[in-house]
Amino acid sequence: MGDVVLIVWVFVLILVVVTLFAGVKTVSQGQVWTVERFGAYTRLLQPGLNFVLPYVDRVGRKLNVQEQVVDIPEQSVITKDNATVAVDGIIYYRVMVPEKAAYQVTNLPLALNTLAMTNIRSVVGEMELDATLSSRERINSSLLVILDGATEPWGVKVSRVEIRKIEPPENLIRAMNLQMTAERERRAAVARADGERAAAIMRAEGEKQALILAAEGRQQAAIRDAQARIALAEAEAQATRLVSQAATQYGQAGLRYFIADRYVRAFQALAAAPNSRLVVVPMESSALAGGIAQAMQLFRGGDDTPPTGAPDGPPMPPEPPPAPWTPPPVVPTTNVATPSPWGTGTTG
Repeated sequence: MGDVVLIVWVFVLILVVVTLFAGVKTVSQGQVWTVERFGAYTRLLQPGLNFVLPYVDRVGRKLNVQEQVVDIPEQSVITKDNATVAVDGIIYYRVMVPEKAAYQVTNLPLALNTLAMTNIRSVVGEMELDATLSSRERINSSLLVILDGATEPWGVKVSRVEIRKIEPPENLIRAMNLQMTAERERRAAVARADGERAAAIMRAEGEKQALILAAEGRQQAAIRDAQARIALAEAEAQATRLVSQAATQYGQAGLRYFIADRYVRAFQALAAAPNSRLVVVPMESSALAGGIAQAMQLFRGGDDTPPTGAPDGPPMPPEPPPAPWTPPPVVPTTNVATPSPWGTGTTG
């Protein structure tokens, strides 16, 4: 009898311990458990120590409410311009309503994965290859909006969607490299042509400015030349007036002086010429000497020599008869100089 009582007490003790363990639940941080009573959802067990009715309530689903990552497997997607690219990515999500995530969808990671792959094909298929390669942010934003709206009934919040790889096939990559090389060569040719055009324009502008400056220089030179000729003409006119006044005042003696002065200058010019070997003096030496003597007498006389036609004063002495003509000395040369009373000249 005593052994039976002992067995009963041991059985009761074991039952109490099992009941205590069945009624006390410890939930870890970051997790939420669901409680089912006779298979129906009743409540949630939050992190910490929780109590349930033993043998009546049981833990249904254990859900992780932290942010989780799901890999999107690589798949081949055809773009709008019929180019095939390999695309994969990742999804960041978090369970916001645990009871919905536990009972509205059977396999949440698989459902998210399948939904993401389907929508990647839809979004990338509406874009051309160049836009697909350069618009990752646009693809991420479109997928985020679609997945977030689709998973709301599941009590899940999709926070981020990232496309990790968009890779065309090898033959398409080679074609893109060739296209890029051709485009860069075209840009280089355009830049070179622009530079040559700019250089040609600058050279033309420089030549135009040079021609303008040369024309202005010729214009200024012509103006100065005209001014010089005017001044020379005025000087010649003034000299002519002075000669006329001297001839009026001194008569034949003044004219002879000027003629003698011209002869002397012409003779000096002929003698100083470097290529002159023959000097011809087509006048009598005595006449030349007489003209020079009269000029010197005119300068020495000054005001004592009255002008021609004066009523008072002694008459001018008669001129001496001209000396007999003697031929000038001839010097062998290749050039013959013929002096003029008003200038110099050389004949060869």
